[in-house]
Amino acid sequence: MTTDVHPNANEAEAAAGADQSAAKTQSFEADVARLLQLMVHSVYSDRDIFVRELVSNAADACEKLRYESLARPDLSEGGAPFAITIAVDPDAKTLTFSDNGVGMSRGDLAEGLGTIAKSGTRAFLDRLSAAESEKEGANLIGQFGIGFYSAFMVADQVVVETRRAGSNEAWRWSSDGKGAYTIAPLSLEAAPQRGSKVVLHLNDSSHEYAEAYRLERIVREHSGAVAVPIDLIEKPGAEPRRIADGAALWAKSKSEVKPEEYAEFYRGLSGQFDEPALTIHYRAEGRHEYTVLAFVPGSRPFDLFDPARKGRNKLYVRRVLISQDTEVLPGWLRFVRLVVDSADLPLNVSREMIQESPVFAAIKKGVANRIVQELTKLADSQEDGDKEKFAKIWENFGAVIKEGLYEDPERRDALFKLARFATSTHPKVERTLADYVKDLRENQTAIFYLTGDDSKRLETSPQLEGFRARGVEVLLLSDPVDAFWVSTAAGYEGKPFKSVTQGAADIKTIPLVEGAKSTAGEAPSAEVATLFAFFKQTLGEEIGEVRASDRLTDSLACLVAPEFGPDRQLEKMLAAHGRLGTRAKPILEVNAGHPLVVSLAKRYKEQSDKSLIEDAAWLVFDEARLMEGETPVDAQAFAGRLRRLMEKALA
Repeated sequence: MTTDVHPNANEAEAAAGADQSAAKTQSFEADVARLLQLMVHSVYSDRDIFVRELVSNAADACEKLRYESLARPDLSEGGAPFAITIAVDPDAKTLTFSDNGVGMSRGDLAEGLGTIAKSGTRAFLDRLSAAESEKEGANLIGQFGIGFYSAFMVADQVVVETRRAGSNEAWRWSSDGKGAYTIAPLSLEAAPQRGSKVVLHLNDSSHEYAEAYRLERIVREHSGAVAVPIDLIEKPGAEPRRIADGAALWAKSKSEVKPEEYAEFYRGLSGQFDEPALTIHYRAEGRHEYTVLAFVPGSRPFDLFDPARKGRNKLYVRRVLISQDTEVLPGWLRFVRLVVDSADLPLNVSREMIQESPVFAAIKKGVANRIVQELTKLADSQEDGDKEKFAKIWENFGAVIKEGLYEDPERRDALFKLARFATSTHPKVERTLADYVKDLRENQTAIFYLTGDDSKRLETSPQLEGFRARGVEVLLLSDPVDAFWVSTAAGYEGKPFKSVTQGAADIKTIPLVEGAKSTAGEAPSAEVATLFAFFKQTLGEEIGEVRASDRLTDSLACLVAPEFGPDRQLEKMLAAHGRLGTRAKPILEVNAGHPLVVSLAKRYKEQSDKSLIEDAAWLVFDEARLMEGETPVDAQAFAGRLRRLMEKALA
């Protein structure tokens, strides 16, 4: 077996640095010690997971040796075909997992079984500490690649005897999982020819795992689809009995594979314990031949938006595993779990060269296109079950798919057919752009949208008032990527996208709905125009302009961006990431027909209290900022103005 850490053998041996002929006891790395304590005592009640993890490690060891043998055939010469053997000894209460894969050197043992040499260790432990269910805990094991340690959930002693392929040294690693481990030399006579043997001395509460029928059920349920045959020895001296044929699931025809087999293969591939929301299995033929087995998860991985997250897509060439984290799919499909097996890619070149080849580029394009086609087919289906299935997929991964609208212009039209949006008229229903365009109002020539970071605030935004009065639907875009793709997309079916927070609303020609009243768009009176000029003078450089609003019907004021440049939300995001030199001065739009504005204009004309009008100007501006989720320009000054206004009102 191997763990997820496979350092170069020579480098690892040099790193070991100790006397190679003597046993050595070392303490676990602090994070491993904490991990073992959590796993054994805190989290998991579904302990069957350890079988899947040890079988998976053994299968990975065989796949690694299969790959290394391409360059060095001598590593696997003279040995039996790749296989995993599970031996049960009910009397001794032991369980043994053996493989004839790549094996481990002393350095590999110290590095792989004494530390967690993966980025994200701290994140894993913090998440593990907070896990409240066995389902989440089991999910985390696979996602962080520390499955070997799950053996200590059922064993009070674990022994690993191993010999790396091509080496003339063998080693014995042992630990009780309580703080230290020992590595000692092992005679070649007692060691496997190559590969590893993991012996679990079951603890008192886990003796049921020494029952052959139970092990067989667990293996068939959790590991029956691994690409290495699995044999079971039911008691010492018994003949091995094959319980999994090692046939690659993706190489079978769809008619031969049961839904539960797909589901279990997906769990092993993804490290998750949910059901796949969508399974895509096909063989591409023609200029390039390859087989694809892909899954859309049924739930959202918690690290979906982690920048360091890799694609976790397996690439095989004629059933030889080339890479476990190949970037077959674009980033906006990173949630898909995938196996690709090609007969056209070369085996005798590096993984890096394979991924740069024209054949691999064609495969990447073909696979991404097919996944989009399958998602579109599901989205367009009229079956109730399919509608619910796609709605769940969009709920989990819509924010990621929309990244493709920005990153992948060639597929933008195809992704527009998938995209679903909340709108001002349907805030709880996901609408398509086709639905939106079909319901355009008379004289409406654009697709209006509002971006922000809070869906509830978007629904109550004052910028929507004039649009509601005219029955105009507005897309409510609350995902971070929305501000980017909508600014680069030319439009949909000839209708441009237009932000409701940028420039003039241009909705005066759209008729009001029956019963609606609005003074928006009417020219302000001379008194109000004079008041606006005073507001601009008072607020100075904080704003670029004060003008009458044609989008407000009830609210007092709002802020909008100038006609050219980014809209308000995109500007905020660019500024927050240091990608904007200076922010444009916002335009303060004021509802000229609002009773408060009319009263202030009258007061200003009478020159009864100029300081009151100055305070009012700043309060109107700060209120508009608050409605956007921002803070007042000067919190202390804001409090003082509000207090003075209340004192005058109560005097």
